[in-house]
Amino acid sequence: MNVHFIAIGGSAMHNLAIALSLNGNNVTGSDDEIFDPSKSRLSKYGLLPSSYGWYPDKLSSSIDAVILGMHAKADNPELLKAQEIGLKIYSYPEFLFNHSKDKKRIVIGGSHGKTTITAMIMHVLKDLEYDFDYLVGSKIKDFEVMVRVSDDAPLIIFEGDEYLSSPIDRRPKFHWYAPHIALISGIAWDHINVFPTMDNYIEQFDQFISIIEPKGTLIYFDGDEILKKLTDKHQSLKLIPYNSPSYEVVDSTNYIKEGNLRHEVSVFGNHNMTNMNGAKLVCNQLGISDMDFYASIAKFDGTSNRLELISSYHNSKVFKDFAHAPSKVLATVNAVKEQFPHHNVIACLELHTFSSLNKNFIHEYKDTLDSADLAAVYFNEHTIAMKQLPELSVKDVKYAFNRNDLTVFTDALDLRNWLTENKNINSIFLLMSSGNFRGLNVQELGKELTGEV
Repeated sequence: MNVHFIAIGGSAMHNLAIALSLNGNNVTGSDDEIFDPSKSRLSKYGLLPSSYGWYPDKLSSSIDAVILGMHAKADNPELLKAQEIGLKIYSYPEFLFNHSKDKKRIVIGGSHGKTTITAMIMHVLKDLEYDFDYLVGSKIKDFEVMVRVSDDAPLIIFEGDEYLSSPIDRRPKFHWYAPHIALISGIAWDHINVFPTMDNYIEQFDQFISIIEPKGTLIYFDGDEILKKLTDKHQSLKLIPYNSPSYEVVDSTNYIKEGNLRHEVSVFGNHNMTNMNGAKLVCNQLGISDMDFYASIAKFDGTSNRLELISSYHNSKVFKDFAHAPSKVLATVNAVKEQFPHHNVIACLELHTFSSLNKNFIHEYKDTLDSADLAAVYFNEHTIAMKQLPELSVKDVKYAFNRNDLTVFTDALDLRNWLTENKNINSIFLLMSSGNFRGLNVQELGKELTGEV
């Protein structure tokens, strides 16, 4: 096929472009700006546009499919041209659903943990030599791209994002996938710019459950009261609840306990043990035994940006994490303190998303940083202006987090200095953001904080 991507630089978009190219398709694309890692990866595969901008002349009747990314606007010149000449326009979830109509579809949804759960399942399937396609939201060790599309694989696993499909398709992405097996990890209000109330947000998950294939399977976290109420309405499905397994931490090594057996695992934190339990149940539905699952998962050491260890020297460590929503921040901070109870845990969170910088939402962060010994929050006033949000003050942030000793920064250099001033030989630093701390080189900073050379 001849496939053209409008806004090819997006995280999922550029990976789908690479996957289609590797599968023998002719791929072109445009974008008005592309940053790393997308830029380098597109260049590696010969897919980086020669110049940035929108070029309607790239669109002609020879194009079999146009894939439209969320970064584009509804009045995008290339989109208007594609509509004018009657080309078939897809969002990427629509395109992937059409690709997967004859496959068994597994979809991992929820407000938190879905990337990790998806990655765990993918790791086990690959280790056990299953043939499968996939879409996941982060780079995973031993997987070249975040998307695979093939003709022959009988399975496909989707990370089911609840955000919108495209500028002209306002349904959540995971409403496309019609799973045979679904998992929901929990529901915690997010994306306030799209779902202005909690009830509106919950409704998206209710609709997702309703599109599970007849007599399909729903695996769900039963520690979430909202989710439990939703499942009560869908008794025709095969419902499988899960929760945190029994586990213990011995000298910073983690073990899942199952009867008289102990299974050593590399990830840590109650939320990751719970994620693993959900992943195991999905694998069970695919015919994988508990013993085979644990033998494979023992080699899983996480995904990029999810409690990723970026520096370790002597008794100090630096982790970075994609945590940005309140439930994710709380789980991540608690996990690090549980794993390193005798260390000085220093947690730093960047407020970067539309929701986190919104005065109507920021109170959701109350008490999320309490487990840390020292805590800081950074936000950039330029980001607030770019998102056209009301001004946010340092006082607003301190009040929202409900921590009197919280240090709040609006200058990334001041934050960097504060972090280096608080380093010692027994510190665990946790840097949480869906952004980049205004361009701070986190890898270099991590080595400076631990003294690693």
